[in-house]
Amino acid sequence: MEATQTAASGTKEKSNSIMNKILDAIGGAFAPILGVLAGSGLISALLSILKTLGWISPESGTYAILSAAGHAIFYFFPIFLGITMANKLGANGYVGGAIGAALLEPNYTNLVASEAQDVSFMGIPVILASYSSTVFPILIAVSIYAVLDKFLKKIIYKDLQMFINPLISLMVIVPLTVLLFGPFGTYVGEGLAIIIEFLSSTSGVLTGAVMGASWSFLTILGLHWAVIPIFIANLAKSGLDPLMAMIAAAPFAQMGMAIGVFFKTKDKDLKTLAGSGLLPGALAGTTEIITYGLLVRFKRTMLIVAIAGAIGGAINGALGVNGTAFALPSFLSIPVFTPIGQFLLGVLTSLAIAAILILIFGYEGKNGTASAKTVKEFGLADVKSETIYSPIIGEVLPLSAISDPLFSTETVGKGVAIEPAKGEVNSPADGTVTTLFPTGHAIGITSENGAEILIYIGVNTIKLKGQYFNAKIKQGDQVKKGDLLIEFDIENIKAHGYDIKTPVVITNTNQYIDVEPVQTGKVNANEELIKLKA
Repeated sequence: MEATQTAASGTKEKSNSIMNKILDAIGGAFAPILGVLAGSGLISALLSILKTLGWISPESGTYAILSAAGHAIFYFFPIFLGITMANKLGANGYVGGAIGAALLEPNYTNLVASEAQDVSFMGIPVILASYSSTVFPILIAVSIYAVLDKFLKKIIYKDLQMFINPLISLMVIVPLTVLLFGPFGTYVGEGLAIIIEFLSSTSGVLTGAVMGASWSFLTILGLHWAVIPIFIANLAKSGLDPLMAMIAAAPFAQMGMAIGVFFKTKDKDLKTLAGSGLLPGALAGTTEIITYGLLVRFKRTMLIVAIAGAIGGAINGALGVNGTAFALPSFLSIPVFTPIGQFLLGVLTSLAIAAILILIFGYEGKNGTASAKTVKEFGLADVKSETIYSPIIGEVLPLSAISDPLFSTETVGKGVAIEPAKGEVNSPADGTVTTLFPTGHAIGITSENGAEILIYIGVNTIKLKGQYFNAKIKQGDQVKKGDLLIEFDIENIKAHGYDIKTPVVITNTNQYIDVEPVQTGKVNANEELIKLKA
């Protein structure tokens, strides 16, 4: 019996591990381009407003150019997703992009447009399909390419890999995509769209309530990445997506909750926290401050956000509201949804209910105040303005250059990336070594003025298990600016296929008014890198 339970437990853990890897891969592929997706969606919203007001003609050159700006990312989505997915899986992003580009190359698209018959590849019949704006085909294709790329790196001589690996990968993966992965991925996307359409038509109220209630928590768990491709697939197929309208109730419920906390609390710091989360939520649909500053701290807010989101989602589901372009739900993206009146009824109901319930029942916290722990953890503790100096000789890059979405999306904190030219990490400030990974690939320094600085050498270099890293200090040591902390072997790390770009981030970013990088291009160790304004 015990052996059976152990086996079942092991199977479950393996299943969870596989699912986590899939979600992590999808999340890592979408995270770097989520901003441009949202920005492009807002262009569509702006054009919709201008067209409705009669300020621009759909036949004008101005409209055509702005429309191109707004739709380019979606039309060429397989290319962008091919790049980010390959980077996430440790393969060559440019080969991933080339695989996506092959599906949009005129020689192939002309076959689709002309509805050519009896098309084959080496005698194997080809099912022609249009892959512009598609999601699942390229995700599947690049996942297989990443496996092939790892295999090729093991068997191809290192000096030949630069051109032999892309040559073999493109010749194998592109035909397989057209023959197998593409049609399969298309059917998967269409199947999901049919299921969602069936659920919406059968019970839009129930579907909307479930989506509106659960979306905030799916986001916290990272499970929302599995749903976002469905949004884009629906939009590519019909130009409409009901799910976006349903889940839009959730961020509006969070904003309503923040409004309620803002007016309910007498605690100055908590009021500041609630207020600071409203602006990015209202204008850009980014509710991280509200989610992690309020929702995950006060359990009562979870129930209230779920109730408000369920009601707003049910309204939008019942009234048949759809999104017409991908956009993060916010006040600026309202024109993306249709009919606008019904959409406003749903999301503003969510916002109002959440705010009213907080004002009536509170948000949980004695006398409406935040504990000292809450104040410290969510960026309200005392820190001082200071300058952080470069720990590495190299070239300064934006964090978006890092393929790891935890850094590229500034989830960990704001800062910069550095492409090292010398394998040494020096202390960026006077302070204490508060974290030193056993593998030596990452270190955390807390400065004397309160800045929490994380230096993470390379991407996924934890897998090297400490090989090629040599820490010169230990956790708890006091260090001075410029002290040598870690030595690492750049060439050997690169030879094992790892990206050596190194993020230098301020993990307590929320405690500062401004985190401003002051260096671009080449930088030497101990030169000014980031200014922190408290």
